[in-house]
Amino acid sequence: MGNFDPIQIREDFPIYTNSELPLVYLDNAATTQRPQAVLDELNRYYTEFNANVHRAVYSFGEKATAVYEDSRQTIADFIGADNTSIIFTSGTTESINLVAYAWARNNLTSEDEILVTEMEHHSNLVPWQLAAKATRASLKYIPFNEDGSLDLEDPDKYFTAKTKFVAVTHQSNVLGTINPVKDIVRMAHDVGAVTLVDGAQWVPHGRTDMQDIDCDFYAFSGHKMLGPTGIGILYGKPEMLEKMQPFQGGGEMIKSVTMEQATWNDIPYKFEAGTPNIAQAIGLGAAVKYIQGIGLDVIQNHGRDLTKYAIKKLTQMDSIKIHGNQHDRGPVISFEVTGVHPHDLAQFLDQDGIAIRAGQLCAQPIMDKLGVFATNRASFYIYNNEQDINKFCESIEKTARIFA
Repeated sequence: MGNFDPIQIREDFPIYTNSELPLVYLDNAATTQRPQAVLDELNRYYTEFNANVHRAVYSFGEKATAVYEDSRQTIADFIGADNTSIIFTSGTTESINLVAYAWARNNLTSEDEILVTEMEHHSNLVPWQLAAKATRASLKYIPFNEDGSLDLEDPDKYFTAKTKFVAVTHQSNVLGTINPVKDIVRMAHDVGAVTLVDGAQWVPHGRTDMQDIDCDFYAFSGHKMLGPTGIGILYGKPEMLEKMQPFQGGGEMIKSVTMEQATWNDIPYKFEAGTPNIAQAIGLGAAVKYIQGIGLDVIQNHGRDLTKYAIKKLTQMDSIKIHGNQHDRGPVISFEVTGVHPHDLAQFLDQDGIAIRAGQLCAQPIMDKLGVFATNRASFYIYNNEQDINKFCESIEKTARIFA
């Protein structure tokens, strides 16, 4: 898609034409909007070949299966993986919980340590707290520095002979920090640990190659990358998935069943019990194709330029404090306005048609570290431009004057 233009891109997104006010949508880290191409593909499934997959021998049932599996292949190619390593889940949260239950609870002991970071989203922290409690393993964490980077100057403090599992976010949903996941995975493997990367915030914005990162598991969500809600991906190295027990029992994940026992289907189907989120999986395939049509390099550069512009504008305002100042960061800015509660700011901006996030951002340990109860967050994607940021900053200044 040559001559990238966010205004032209908006023509692909019905929400921009249906909004009562001129929409400035800056909550993309929570969820992105959906292009017409994805909505059309969802509608096509429901109106042309609505059937369960892997079960029907009639023609449109076979078509449903073919399109569903084509989406799996599209996603596999998108992240440099084999399609047998791509498991459809309901989202990043289920993907991480799948590993926590199907791998961690069957492989960790009271002698082991789980290592996470201090900047994890609750979805990549609470499952490991539960796993640690169930297995009596110890839960350790790598702290982050004042600038938002992880404290990795002396990794031997964290990566030890007891470290058996390492879970890390690729990009922080609060600080925007892009973590050196390839290095972290290598450090973990050097001590014999299994690794999981939470890619929910990164995958929509940058190239992701499983062969390059070499992690054992990688999780991300469809709704943060123009796809439907209720669909996500767990990538797992085939040799890891083969050894794991199923997360859920039911139809399709079995080869044979008697009244006494069952044997499991091949991967990835062993982990896709019951009727899957067929329409959503097909919609995610369409979203990936849409992203590929624009180009990830274009998307990443656009996000980087907008973030630099927004930081420049915000730092010119006396009342603003930005959390984290890593130069290599994703298009996410968490900030606070002196004298204005984050929820008040979000409500006042909403009156100007500007949508931002306010709250603890599902990351209470980060809030504790920053010494705040809550914060505001602006996050950018392909349909945003500098004019959006100008309106955003003008509305902040207007609100700050009200509370002065």
